Amino acid sequence: MNRLFPWAAVVLLVAGASGQAPRRDASPNPTLNSPEVSADHRVTFRIFAPKASEVTLTGDWLGAAPAPQLSRDDRGVWSITLGPFEPSIYIYSFTVDGVSIPDPINPRIKLRARTSASMVEVKGDSPQFWEARDVPHGAVEINWEKSKAIEGDTRAIWIYTPPGYATTTRRYPVLYLLHGSNDTAAGWTMAGNANFVLDNLLAEKKAQPMIVVMPWGHATPYGAPPPGAITNDALFEDYMLKDVIPSVESRYRVAPGRQNRAIAGLSMGGGQSLRIGLGHLDLFSAVASFSGAVPGDFETRFAALLKDSRTTNEKLKVLWIGCGRQDSLFGRSSGLSELLTKYQVRHVFRATDGVHNYTVWRKYLAEYAPLLFR
Repeated sequence: MNRLFPWAAVVLLVAGASGQAPRRDASPNPTLNSPEVSADHRVTFRIFAPKASEVTLTGDWLGAAPAPQLSRDDRGVWSITLGPFEPSIYIYSFTVDGVSIPDPINPRIKLRARTSASMVEVKGDSPQFWEARDVPHGAVEINWEKSKAIEGDTRAIWIYTPPGYATTTRRYPVLYLLHGSNDTAAGWTMAGNANFVLDNLLAEKKAQPMIVVMPWGHATPYGAPPPGAITNDALFEDYMLKDVIPSVESRYRVAPGRQNRAIAGLSMGGGQSLRIGLGHLDLFSAVASFSGAVPGDFETRFAALLKDSRTTNEKLKVLWIGCGRQDSLFGRSSGLSELLTKYQVRHVFRATDGVHNYTVWRKYLAEYAPLLFR
């Protein structure tokens, strides 16, 4: 079903008042293509902006590199060709005279807590671990729940159930998978392809069938000071414990016990995963942080856990930390690994090449999931 966004409705109303049909494309050429992915994995980005004086491109693959500038032709079309790119799904946007906008002619939109962007998929020469393959597929459902912890707010929880869930009576372990700052509950599915990653791992018998729960990690309004003294992470932890976990376990066939619960997250969600998972080892047996915002007070916050490493190692089946070397948060992840080593807490530290994006995080999910519930 096609949905009409508010701005599109305004265009139709104005066009109707003038007696003219609305234009389907804001460019002089209705065949303008952006993004255009070539066979050699290069990508050309284009935007029609004849009155602009400067257009730059923001992309999640750039890391700390400056935003590249586009060139204008005599028709008012700005363009740039970049790459070759590693096969992946990338997030990008244009900045036109200081105003950030998604690609106007690309229907693949990346919604965020604030603003939106566009996505481009660069396919590999062979099927990738994150692509939709010809294998049995699980289902992704959106559950709307009224929260007890967040002042009665009705919030979305995206939930993946593995292939065969609907035709069996089996109970399944659960992975709670958290997104990063300025993302939404849809992020791990729409940009991360988490459902296809799990489908492919299951088809190759590399992972155990599991339910994956993806809640919205912004318990307080994004970008606004948290109300009172409570922080977003503290309120989100309360939301997870009082709302998300009980709701999932009442609505889905969940295997009981801490040995059947794992948690992981990226960036902000990585920090939340560490806080919630390590703070509640009575509930979780596996914890992971992908390019995580590691708490600055980790050593004092988890002093008892660190000092009693023998008990910690007995409880934790998996403690997994990964970060790209070109990521601005790499020092926090490597520092955490050094701290855990100092206290003899068993863990995996995965240092890879890469910046702060889903290209890295999909790989981490594909490495972490097979370790769970064995």
